Amino acid sequence: MPPLLLLVFFLQLAIHLVNTVGAGAINDLLWILYSKLPTSTAADVRSQSTLRREVVRLQREMNSTSSQDEFAKWAKLRRQYDKASGEYDQKAQSLQTFKASFDSTVGVLRWLGTNGLRFFLQFWYSSQPLFWLPKGWIPSYVEWILAFPRAPTGSVSIQVWGVACASVVRLAAAAILAGRFMVVEKTSTKEKKQAIQIEGRNGGKPKGNVPATGGGGKKEL
Repeated sequence: MPPLLLLVFFLQLAIHLVNTVGAGAINDLLWILYSKLPTSTAADVRSQSTLRREVVRLQREMNSTSSQDEFAKWAKLRRQYDKASGEYDQKAQSLQTFKASFDSTVGVLRWLGTNGLRFFLQFWYSSQPLFWLPKGWIPSYVEWILAFPRAPTGSVSIQVWGVACASVVRLAAAAILAGRFMVVEKTSTKEKKQAIQIEGRNGGKPKGNVPATGGGGKKEL
């Protein structure tokens, strides 16, 4: 069943990416993308940003205005600031409540699309072989382990295949990280060697002009 083999592999890859990146980062990214859509929520987000800038502007003007010398102007700015601040707090509270509901919904959908789908596939195809092994190629007890829990003996079950895919994904990720670290370390070491060589070449040169002295000492008259 090649399509199922690939589905299990990419499902394990998706689970590894989610666990590596983190649920919070994924929720924040999806929230940013959702805020760009032409919805009422996107309009509220833009309105909140506008109100925040307005509150900051009014606060700066209030701070630069004397409440004693320019009381009328300061009082007007104060009323505008209180109104804008109240609208901003109300909008922020509404968006915060909606974002909490959004994160909860995204979390449920993410679980259903990853671990939930994995559990369903393992249950639904638990008794079906994903592929068969050559007869007599491995000992019988190993065939039983590879067919665990309910696949026919001599085949590989979806549970075992899922474990194998998860292990390969983890090893590949570790190898990529190790290779990237080695490249960065090699580049850093090369730059350090070049800096030392440059300093060594500059170290033999005189730092200033040293006046030449005569070889005979004082000249007697």
